[in-house]
Amino acid sequence: MKQSLAEFIGTFWLVLGGCGSAVLAAAFPDVGIGLLGVSFAFGLTVLTMAFAIGHISGCHLNPAVSIGLCVAGRFPASKLLPYIAAQVLGGIAGAGVLYLIASGKADFSLANGFASNGFGIHSPGGYSLLACLVTEVVMTMMFLLIILGSTDSRAPQGLAPIAIGLGLTLIHLISIPVTNTSVNPARSLGVAVFAGDWAIGQVWLFWVAPIIGAVLGAVIYKIIGSTEE
Repeated sequence: MKQSLAEFIGTFWLVLGGCGSAVLAAAFPDVGIGLLGVSFAFGLTVLTMAFAIGHISGCHLNPAVSIGLCVAGRFPASKLLPYIAAQVLGGIAGAGVLYLIASGKADFSLANGFASNGFGIHSPGGYSLLACLVTEVVMTMMFLLIILGSTDSRAPQGLAPIAIGLGLTLIHLISIPVTNTSVNPARSLGVAVFAGDWAIGQVWLFWVAPIIGAVLGAVIYKIIGSTEE
């Protein structure tokens, strides 16, 4: 229960901090933080939570990460459903608080997508379904490799949160123009629940692609990270 609650809080913070920076601050008149700021915001949510709850739950904050760690043999399958449920609920709660804040502005509208992920005409750069699929699979695959490598017992100890947080920042720097960056089904579903319409209709891709990418990352690390020749 404590681990699931930690995952709920951590995912809540990821969505509120990351998506909140996109909705509230990215294009704020004259002093907007832009794509660079949003990228760092997502990375900082993971970095701060990794230090805050990593010793409690492992700080997955992401159903794809939990599944990938399970495939890699780092996480028991018996905990998957409670973790995923907590992450999804945390994501929705974070998006809910963000909606309450954002809707307090007189000209607030969901027409801009509420930081939702999309493909085709709903991709920030107008990228195709295939391009968005490949992006999400590859980015999540690399994210899992970063997570598994930096938390390996042979890696420098105590620095994993920094590597993972900066890794997520880099992923956003690359892929915000393509999909608005998911690599996290809970993050995608959380805001899609409030955006509705096309965001709900396209959220399936941002479950399927990150999970495929996470499994690929886990399999690759099991091969390259093995101590056997």
